[in-house]
Amino acid sequence: MNFPAMNNGRQTQTAANSSSSAFSFISKGWREVRDSADADLRLMKDRANSFKNIAASFDREIENLINSATPTFTVPPIRQSSEIEFMKKLHPKISEFRRVYSAPEISRKVMEKCGPRANLGIDLSRIRSTIAAEVYGTMEEDMKGIIEFNKVRSEKLNEEGQFGEWEPIRVLKTRFREFEKKNSTVEIFAGFKNNEIVEKVKSSLKAICKEPQESKEVPPLDVPELLAVLVRQSGLFLDQFGIRRNLCDKIVENLCSKRKNQLVLRSLVAGEPPAVDPDKINDELDLRIASVLQSTGHCSESGGSWTDFMKPDVTDGKRHVAIVTTASLPWMTGTAVNPLFRAAYLAKSEKQKVTLLVPWLCRSDQELVYPNNLTFCSPEEQENYIRDWLEERVGFKADFRISFYPGKFSRERRSIIPAGDTSQFIPSKDADIAILEEPEHLNWYHHGKRWTDKFNHVVGIVHTNYLEYIKREKNGALQAFFVKHINNLVTRAHCHKVLRLSAATQDMPKSVICNVHGVNPKFLKIGEKVAAERELGQQAFSKGAYFLGKMVWAKGYKELIDLLAKHKNDLDGFKLDVYGNGEDAHEVQSTAKRLDLNLNFQKGRDHADDSLHGYKVFINPSVSDVLCTATAEALAMGKFVVCADHPSNEFFSSFPNCLTYKSPEDFVAKVKEALANEPQPLTPEQRYNLSWEAATKRFIEYSELDRILNNEHSGTMVRKSNGKLIARSVSMPTLSEMVDGGIAFAHYCLTGNEFLRLCTGAIPGTRDYGRQQCKDLHLLPPQVESPIYGCYL
Repeated sequence: MNFPAMNNGRQTQTAANSSSSAFSFISKGWREVRDSADADLRLMKDRANSFKNIAASFDREIENLINSATPTFTVPPIRQSSEIEFMKKLHPKISEFRRVYSAPEISRKVMEKCGPRANLGIDLSRIRSTIAAEVYGTMEEDMKGIIEFNKVRSEKLNEEGQFGEWEPIRVLKTRFREFEKKNSTVEIFAGFKNNEIVEKVKSSLKAICKEPQESKEVPPLDVPELLAVLVRQSGLFLDQFGIRRNLCDKIVENLCSKRKNQLVLRSLVAGEPPAVDPDKINDELDLRIASVLQSTGHCSESGGSWTDFMKPDVTDGKRHVAIVTTASLPWMTGTAVNPLFRAAYLAKSEKQKVTLLVPWLCRSDQELVYPNNLTFCSPEEQENYIRDWLEERVGFKADFRISFYPGKFSRERRSIIPAGDTSQFIPSKDADIAILEEPEHLNWYHHGKRWTDKFNHVVGIVHTNYLEYIKREKNGALQAFFVKHINNLVTRAHCHKVLRLSAATQDMPKSVICNVHGVNPKFLKIGEKVAAERELGQQAFSKGAYFLGKMVWAKGYKELIDLLAKHKNDLDGFKLDVYGNGEDAHEVQSTAKRLDLNLNFQKGRDHADDSLHGYKVFINPSVSDVLCTATAEALAMGKFVVCADHPSNEFFSSFPNCLTYKSPEDFVAKVKEALANEPQPLTPEQRYNLSWEAATKRFIEYSELDRILNNEHSGTMVRKSNGKLIARSVSMPTLSEMVDGGIAFAHYCLTGNEFLRLCTGAIPGTRDYGRQQCKDLHLLPPQVESPIYGCYL
């Protein structure tokens, strides 16, 4: 048995198997190392190519920046050449950067240096030194010029096999951001904020860095500035204590000494005398307040802390004007006729859209108000009547809208009282400019939104001297006292501007005196016809004197009967024809008959009626009128007018045919003078002053409507030193504005109580419109229109 030989064979076979396994293990390990190395080389090549593309892109950005720096405008020659030289010196450095780092050998160099502990370095020291030498000279911090990329295999590739943001580009962006921030404080850019080349550089740097624009911090108001605002806005209040406006201006000027010094410095730099205008200090203070508020983002829709005017629908370039009045045709009263003409002539210019808002009365009230038993079944029917009447007199088709609001007739006050919130019948998109005809009347019992809150500009026109009427009633002096203050409060709270037709009206806050009424063109044509007949030698006037007006005692009938009764013997043979209808007709006629006055009473008629053309003298002794329309019409027809020397007739006194008297004896003399002579023909200028064209021009001027329609921002905008406009701050309301707001709030609360409304003479049920008015005007019930706590009651 050869056992040793068998053992040797087994040992030989085992050794062979071990050698084969070791060789297989070594081969497998080598393949893994080779595959891993190949993967690393591919990643290195891709990274090198990516770096080369980014370098080329960066080079193109710099070349675009250099090309855009070509000056196409006039700049100071020294600065211009320095900027161009800077860009020229920067160009070779960028070219060298591109040549070194964009060469085809970059991949090979990168792979050669990418050992286990090798570093990849990009030398940006030349760019740094060029920028530092040309712009800053010496900088506190040296730009770090070598950006190292640590090649560590575990950090090159994340779990997804992707690299993060490339470190050199990120650091480069950071350095450019720092460059831009420090750029604003460097002297080379201090005088060239508007320089186009610098703006291009900044915009290019922002495009590269993609840094969001940072908001500039505005320092808050200091204590002197707050005190200056308080003193300036309390001027009206301090004036009551004898502190005049110029003293307040001095106080504001001293408190704003910092701003004053800045203004003096600006004047010296501009080569002007170092004088400081108080208005400039006020504008600077307004600008400071507006800047602080804008930096906080504070704003409000209307009123409140920051006035941001509501933006009406002006897509067609036209503003919206809403005219709201207290009467409507066929009631021939001044507040029905004059607003109608105003709407027609405002719409005639086609510069603005016009809406006329008039009251709608139920059938029962129409029978009490409208003459000759004339009634309407629907608002559309009444609108057609109004338009036909107007077109017949003005001779053109007026393009304006007529809307209706619910109203009720008060027999005691002989006027129409609005029912509900009148302002709600003007859509919010049209709530731009409001003209309130008789603003005190419209707002006595107004329980709704404040007009100045809904509209951008509110103008009130005072038609009636209510105090004169009230004094004639029982306990009239006491009533007139309360009504006077109520009128002042409601007009102050609801109007920006108030126009008084004459000085005969109550003096109100924010008011000016101007006659903004004209004459129906039909009367001017009658006057022209009379003048033509007289030139041909024909007799134009075949009758004597007449009086025309609503037959109520307050419309001059009391004064007329007193004058004729006192001087009946002096006016022996004088006959006067009287035309009018009214509540006091029977009493007036019986009194004249009892005194045996030579008065011939006739039914009321239109002043343009043919039967009235032949009269030569119009007598109007009324002192309760504010501006008598009949007087203006008589002058337009070329007649004599005998009237009292009264503020209501001041506008007419400049006409030669207007004979004013100061005493009863003077009245007799003026009547005899008029009957004995012929009136003078009107000149073209006098005819124009009586026309509605002239009245509309005066209205636009005195109501400041021309500034509003021309979109000027007087009083609401401040111009900054760079030419931009910024809204004037009204964030701290003046004492007057705070008082107005308090009055409006108190008035709203009082008019919301039905008991208080009835105690002050309101018609029951006028806080909201009634069921019949809802039906006539196709309105939702007020409980649905204004639900309480989300419930429809």
